[in-house]
Amino acid sequence: MKTFISQRDILIMIFMALVILLSGCANNEVVKQCLTGHTYGFLGGLWHGFIAPFDFIGMLFNDKITMYAQNNNGGLYALGFLLGSGGWGFFGSKGANKVRSGRDHVQSQRFDNAEIVE
Repeated sequence: MKTFISQRDILIMIFMALVILLSGCANNEVVKQCLTGHTYGFLGGLWHGFIAPFDFIGMLFNDKITMYAQNNNGGLYALGFLLGSGGWGFFGSKGANKVRSGRDHVQSQRFDNAEIVE
């Protein structure tokens, strides 16, 4: 009889369970100080999405720089951040169409003059 779960799969599940269990022991960061003051909305999220690559580079060298504002209004900020960072390919669709239309169809060229052997 064939087993459905291999030893490798069991080891992966045990590892994932340990990661989840140990992540519960991580320190929680207090964000109440961050939630006072200006609340960022759609335009703030859009701007933060545009500058996200530069923020990421800055985050590597400075602990005070973050990519995502903790004090935001929720869904609209997230939508602006997603659009600003180019998420889901909204801004890249024209370039992808140029690449697709510029390709040659190898299969149609290769078999246009093929002989039929009976």
